[in-house]
Amino acid sequence: MAFVKKEHPLKSVVKGFTTGGTMVILSYPLEFAKTQLQLQSKASPEFASMPDVFKKTVSKHGVTGLYKGASVRVFGAGAQQMFRWGAYTNISNFFRDDKGKISVVGNTLSGLGAGVVEAVCAVTPVETVKTRVNDDMRRGTGNYSGSGDAIVKILKSEGPMGLYRGALPTILKQACNQAIRMPLQLQCFTLISFGDESKKKNPLYNGVAGAMAGVGSVFLTQPQDCVKSRMQGEAAKELYSGTLDCAKQMFQKEGVSAFFAGSLPRSIQMAANVGLTFAIYPVIGTLLDKIWA
Repeated sequence: MAFVKKEHPLKSVVKGFTTGGTMVILSYPLEFAKTQLQLQSKASPEFASMPDVFKKTVSKHGVTGLYKGASVRVFGAGAQQMFRWGAYTNISNFFRDDKGKISVVGNTLSGLGAGVVEAVCAVTPVETVKTRVNDDMRRGTGNYSGSGDAIVKILKSEGPMGLYRGALPTILKQACNQAIRMPLQLQCFTLISFGDESKKKNPLYNGVAGAMAGVGSVFLTQPQDCVKSRMQGEAAKELYSGTLDCAKQMFQKEGVSAFFAGSLPRSIQMAANVGLTFAIYPVIGTLLDKIWA
């Protein structure tokens, strides 16, 4: 990244966690609306569109209604970004020259490593809990009262590994995501800034380049994401013997299109999330540099 430099490892961790939490606070209403549209019955839908979700939710519950369940996401996204940027910064230090520049290959490998770290340390357990709770709501089985209750029950019934169901496709997805996004964001930034180094900490340029990189990465990682979601569902243990079996059944029963379900809404969400991430990170870095030299 144009704005990433050699610095104290702990500083990268603080910047990453703050970036993740801020990103969720700014974008959570969009995720809330997407989830409501996905969970509602197609036969008798309550909402006609995202704007309709916003309008009806605010009228019934106020603006705070758009942030229902946000606390877990704020922590989860904070942890994810913390591990991502902490890992990326420290790994990329091995590939940077004396001037802080990094090659495309070095950037890709740094992103790949960051993706693996965030998948193992944060994304897999958070996504498992989120998917299990959402699937429970969709089925109406009432197994969980919320994310905290789900974590306790999963640990009691399945042990710690219950939180790592679908770990392989998640690791593959996140590794590919960051291996693609990190160098692609830099290339997009160079393109739209015409190589102007003075704009390397500009939130607008970094945000737009991040949004472009986010959309580009979706279509290369959507198959892994679809398999991950199936593997983390409530009935996955009964339906699939493992990740490869899940992918095989999806292909045999539903065809190639099953691996690209939800590509459009995910593209919109990733453009917003990744764009905000790349816009916020350098801003927080600048503010932090003033108090932590």
